[in-house]
Amino acid sequence: MFHPESMSRLLIVASKQQLEPVITELYQMNIFHIDDYIEKEDDEWEGFRIGMPLAGADVSSAALVKIRSIASAFGISKDTVSDSERSSILELKRRIEEDLPDIAEEVEKLLASRNKLESETKEYEQKIDSLRPFTDTPAPLELLRGFDTISFIAGYAKEPVNVSVPHEKWESSSKTANLTILVVKNSDVSTAEKELLDFQFQKIQIPQETGPASQIIQECEQKIEELKKKIAGISAQMETIKNRHEFFLMSSEEFLTGSVEQAEAPLRFATSEHAFSLTGWVPSSKVSKVFENLDRVCAGKVYISELEVEDYNEMPPVEYQNPDIAKPTQLFLDLYSRPRYTELDPSLVMSILYPFMFGLILGDIGYGLVLLVVALGLRSFVKDSEAGTQLLGIVRNCSISSIIFGVLFSEFLGFSLPWQPFWLSRHINIGGSGTAEHALEEATTHGMAAAAEHATHIPELLVLSIWIGIFHITLGRLWGVRNSAVMDHGHHRSLKMFSHVGWLLVMWGILIAIWSFAAIPLMPDLTGSPAIIAGMNAPLIIGIILAVIGLLLIARENPLDLMEVPTIISNVLSYTRLIAVGLSSIAIAMVTNYIAIDMIISPQLKSLSIFGIVLVFVGIVVFIIGHIGNTALGALGGGLHPLRLHYVEFFTKFYRGGGRKYTPFGMVRRLIEQN
Repeated sequence: MFHPESMSRLLIVASKQQLEPVITELYQMNIFHIDDYIEKEDDEWEGFRIGMPLAGADVSSAALVKIRSIASAFGISKDTVSDSERSSILELKRRIEEDLPDIAEEVEKLLASRNKLESETKEYEQKIDSLRPFTDTPAPLELLRGFDTISFIAGYAKEPVNVSVPHEKWESSSKTANLTILVVKNSDVSTAEKELLDFQFQKIQIPQETGPASQIIQECEQKIEELKKKIAGISAQMETIKNRHEFFLMSSEEFLTGSVEQAEAPLRFATSEHAFSLTGWVPSSKVSKVFENLDRVCAGKVYISELEVEDYNEMPPVEYQNPDIAKPTQLFLDLYSRPRYTELDPSLVMSILYPFMFGLILGDIGYGLVLLVVALGLRSFVKDSEAGTQLLGIVRNCSISSIIFGVLFSEFLGFSLPWQPFWLSRHINIGGSGTAEHALEEATTHGMAAAAEHATHIPELLVLSIWIGIFHITLGRLWGVRNSAVMDHGHHRSLKMFSHVGWLLVMWGILIAIWSFAAIPLMPDLTGSPAIIAGMNAPLIIGIILAVIGLLLIARENPLDLMEVPTIISNVLSYTRLIAVGLSSIAIAMVTNYIAIDMIISPQLKSLSIFGIVLVFVGIVVFIIGHIGNTALGALGGGLHPLRLHYVEFFTKFYRGGGRKYTPFGMVRRLIEQN
């Protein structure tokens, strides 16, 4: 549960005659994580080299490239194909040999034709863009060029232009710029162009066409329409081919991917002239399966041995071993860094505390229901994406937590529900003023009953968030002690262990010292203890002693770490964001309700008119947009802040990461037969 899957390292050695059966069986088992062989020059591996691909690897690779090219042109993938049926491997091989070349040739011809037509279409579109500025010119395009003594200068300027040299000018005004065509002598062109720079003149080329620009544009548009019809016809043909061969192409892609991976597997082995060997990792519970299956397919002509592992911190790949509730949060662990093989896996703790913190921030039944509907509604769109499924699983758990806290806080879209909040309330009095009685009356009117009555619970909620931080950081330091005991060696191990203990003693020493002279709600009150020495009571003395011992233990490992001691307070206080961000969310919700209902809708309902009906709809729009925006902000804040508290305040106390992902050799086949 808190540890990855137990792994065993195996060595497999056999003659080259057994190479293909071993590869095929390992691929079908899909449990053996291969360690790639790197050529070594030591005596132990003398005579061994990286292996060569199996026969037929180049043919399979070429066919796979063709299929992926066709699939890319059709915009299809395995995720878009139903797995309700499976293809026969023998039938696939036959069709790959007989049908695939014809399909590829037909698709290539259609793609070439479509690309040519699309290229012609773009050329005509570019021609239209170059002609459009000249649609209103008073002369055909051939009269704007080709003279021996005069030149035409065309371009855009934001204001009317003028030059000192003799010229003729034609202008066409628009909202953004003026199209100007100047006619000047050839000898005055350079002077005119220099003077036009003062007007921020943007020169454009006069098209090399004959006739009025509008007529040429009309002809180009007609040709574009003809080309688009031809393109649509080719696209229809490709759609027909796609519908006819989609399942064959994707099942062939799956089959050939497996064939290529198996054919290229020897590139990861150590091979000699007559034998091969490979090492890899298998879940300890499945070691016997590897022994039995390889012994069967090789008729006993294979040597398999379980190797001793020198360093479990670095070598084994890591496969999570968590209950279903913790599997979604494995996404957050992988984003940060997969745990090493010997360190504790915090996925389960995070799967509980992360939704808890999210609910504490966005504790509202309405917002929770919206997020739950979104999470459930998007499941079908990401069913083939592991990361997408995990993310929606997190959103689902967090939305359920929001609903639960919404019940406890008695909140629904910022409104107070008929019951009083359980234990603590975070309602805010929006729109109320004056005495407490008047504030309560105002809050009730605005759909916020008990807001004034329970406003004093906000300090208690802040203290509750601090307790969460104390628990979280304490757990992180205790796990740091355990990880140091298992992962470090020699004198450094004891230094690290005692350093973690020192940080705990300093934190708890400071807490006890604070409790000895300050009465804080929901925290132990030790202020009543009698003074013993110099006005200090026993809890204060104990707190100081614990803190001093802790500082000595921290300095024993690294004196420079003492500079980080003030972060103990800041780390704990950082957890108050759980309440502060939540209060901002409920404040936005209540202000939205106050503006939409009390300021816009309610006054119109007292004396309804046509204008009042319009304002009622305006109020409804304000209500909807306000709560949609608040849902998005609440989900963002509720998602990021607990994640930050885990990454920064929790993981830094014990977590090292850097584990290798367990990637077994093989695949789970969706579209083809397993055998």
